[in-house]
Amino acid sequence: MQTRSWFYALFFSASLAGAMPCQAAGASLVTTIPNSWQFTLLTEALKRSGTHYHISQLSSEMNQKRKVEEVLEGNIDVFWSMTSAELERTVLPIRVPLFKGLLGNRLLIIRDADQGRFANVKNKRDFSAFRAGQNRYWPDATIIESNGLPLVTSYKYKNLYPMLEGGRFDYLALGAQEIWDELAKHPDPALKVDSRILLQYRSPAYFFVSPKRQALAEDLNRGLEAMIADGSFDRMFNKALNIDELYRIAKFNERVIIRLNTPDLSPQTPVNRPELWLDLFSMEGVK
Repeated sequence: MQTRSWFYALFFSASLAGAMPCQAAGASLVTTIPNSWQFTLLTEALKRSGTHYHISQLSSEMNQKRKVEEVLEGNIDVFWSMTSAELERTVLPIRVPLFKGLLGNRLLIIRDADQGRFANVKNKRDFSAFRAGQNRYWPDATIIESNGLPLVTSYKYKNLYPMLEGGRFDYLALGAQEIWDELAKHPDPALKVDSRILLQYRSPAYFFVSPKRQALAEDLNRGLEAMIADGSFDRMFNKALNIDELYRIAKFNERVIIRLNTPDLSPQTPVNRPELWLDLFSMEGVK
């Protein structure tokens, strides 16, 4: 497999023996997924697929657009992302929400001095007075724009924090499971996690597989479904993301919920499989 000079070096490779007798002598795959819940889930699912896989993790700083290009060229086999209609048309989605909908339940990083303004929000009309900041390449930008909310974008995620502190926009919406860690990576005493708003929309994160690797897509889907069926997906998810503690500190049911529509959400999105989602989408929130 040819890789380009702008890629960083391969920094990890591992061999996975399937829990069932191998259907083939072995297979290899390259992923940009770093050590994380997503990588743990990938490896555990493939162990249950019946095929022996050798996984190489490729360290890079590619944006999503570049990842898709590299997948189509055969340099990458699997990555993860929030879904979009365009992405699902381009590469192979494995429609099992990796975070059980958490990425579509967004809390806000705001300027500490603005907490009083956010505390007065009672509905979407109130909320539309604030400007969102977002990475231009993320599907969230399209979702926010399509719902008529003011938006300022940057092509570099790290630039959003000084832009927020400097008043270019009013909030940065991040998945509830990541927001405190992300703020800690970009410490600024002028910024905080808002205590009032839950921005909510259906936009699950999936594994995406190269169209050239249909067998890999089938193996990964089979392994994930096996984990769902035996309960190991939920057990590992709850532990890895410390879900009980997240619910305690996020206080989801004490927030005003601003629900957004997701444009072009695929009709194949598994919204009718409650075992794949947390219960957050059925909450009413405060009035």
